[in-house]
Amino acid sequence: MPSVLHDVPVMPPPQAPPRKRWTREQVAAAEASGVFDGEKLELINGELINRMPKNWPHVEIFMAMLFWLEAAFGRSFVAGEAPVDVHPADNPTSEPQPDAIVLERDLTAYRRAKPQPQDLRLVVEISDTTLAFDLTVKAALYARAMIADYWVLDVKGRRLIVHRDPAPEGYRSVDRKSTRL
Repeated sequence: MPSVLHDVPVMPPPQAPPRKRWTREQVAAAEASGVFDGEKLELINGELINRMPKNWPHVEIFMAMLFWLEAAFGRSFVAGEAPVDVHPADNPTSEPQPDAIVLERDLTAYRRAKPQPQDLRLVVEISDTTLAFDLTVKAALYARAMIADYWVLDVKGRRLIVHRDPAPEGYRSVDRKSTRL
């Protein structure tokens, strides 16, 4: 009969390697020095996220959405892929770049200063590969910033997910609507 080993060392659970946390200032300095060499990055909760290359369904939906927003709100109130400020506590380590924003005032009103969360009527993300991230991490950032309307266009699920009634702990109203995307 084989003997049982009682003194087998137990391996500790694996730990994630340490990560470099970034601030907006550090990212701006690195971009200015050419460190990122034109890479498309987004700063979220102190981490640099590679902005995924757009596939054709994303581009097609982005263009249709942009045309619709411009028709509904006016061309001078809509911006595509613009960085936005979030809650003051999140701003030092986050600068999301949603696919589109709709502003309270004409774009020319923001020449000297970036629009603040209260200046954003609507924030839109188009999700074909980042749905879980957009529905959790980004939704939390936008809700803490009290951005009234946050829409996620779910490309694969062919639906529009509308977030409203922001609170510090998240959006209190989330409505899913099927769409013909």
